[in-house]
Amino acid sequence: MSKEIMIDGIKIGANHPPYIISELSANHNGSIDRALEMIEISKKCGAQAIKLQTYTPDTMTLKCDKPDFVIDDGLWKGYNLYDLYAEAQTPFEWHQTLFAHAKKLGITIFSTPFDESAVDLLESLNVCAYKVASFEAIDIPLIKYIAQKHKPMIISTGMANFEEIAEALEAARSMGAKDIVVLHCISAYPTPIDSANLRTIADLAQQFDVISGLSDHTLGTVVPISAVALGASVIEKHFCLSRLDKGPDAEFSLEPDELAQLCQDSKNAWLALGKASYERKSIEETMIKFRRSIYVAEDIKQGEIFTSNNIRRVRPGLGLAPKYYEQILGKTATQDLELGTPLTLDHVKE
Repeated sequence: MSKEIMIDGIKIGANHPPYIISELSANHNGSIDRALEMIEISKKCGAQAIKLQTYTPDTMTLKCDKPDFVIDDGLWKGYNLYDLYAEAQTPFEWHQTLFAHAKKLGITIFSTPFDESAVDLLESLNVCAYKVASFEAIDIPLIKYIAQKHKPMIISTGMANFEEIAEALEAARSMGAKDIVVLHCISAYPTPIDSANLRTIADLAQQFDVISGLSDHTLGTVVPISAVALGASVIEKHFCLSRLDKGPDAEFSLEPDELAQLCQDSKNAWLALGKASYERKSIEETMIKFRRSIYVAEDIKQGEIFTSNNIRRVRPGLGLAPKYYEQILGKTATQDLELGTPLTLDHVKE
């Protein structure tokens, strides 16, 4: 039986449709009203869950202007870390309102805590699951603290090597965590398609005995849909109302029409997987008559020899199967046969 877990009443695993997580991240742009709207639209688009990030700048970094604390490349070049997180945070005081709104709408909500105080806040809201971000996958004390809550855990693996993934899982399991999903992730924003390495998804499941999926930072939906075809049970994708809003993560986020397309296409990709089978499908039965079979191609008299001129392998498929063709050539007809007659073994003299 395939491995499965349950989050907020939804079963997740290879035998169930892909679980789509809409990552709100910092794309609320500092507006709780925008965050509430993003939850509503994620639900309408078909996502099973909306995910927050729970931190303050003080729980993420130090208020320091030394070069170590300034981003010198990439999407956030020039930002001081403290200032970036101050701008991007989802304030602790928003969480109760966001959780209540999601519950009212019937969409699962959980979060990525970045320190123990964030875990405590989420526990007070009776969160149903926890996400461990790629950058925190090496924070073993935090992973242990989360695991002690005995909730499902989803761990991203961006930047982590095999040993680091193994250490994170050992830490979680040592504290009693059982329901764990591991997401293949490339921590590049955006991720080039040729760096996606989606074959890792199935290998993660095999190597670590977990449900696996993808936390995706590529542009568009081709990569996550391909991931479903390769066995991903969970897809996490950043979401924004519009990339024109220029949120911190907007550049590699999906807009509503794209999220809706992802939800539909990923489910269809999963449905298309089906099972390995060589039995004729019931929906094919009506097509059988359009296969080839052996037909009389010109009038034949009783006792006449069957030749390549008077019998042919043609459509429809109501006569003898083509595999008998060579056996019949050179034998004689048991009766008169008109052009267009489907040949049977009764027509052939042994």
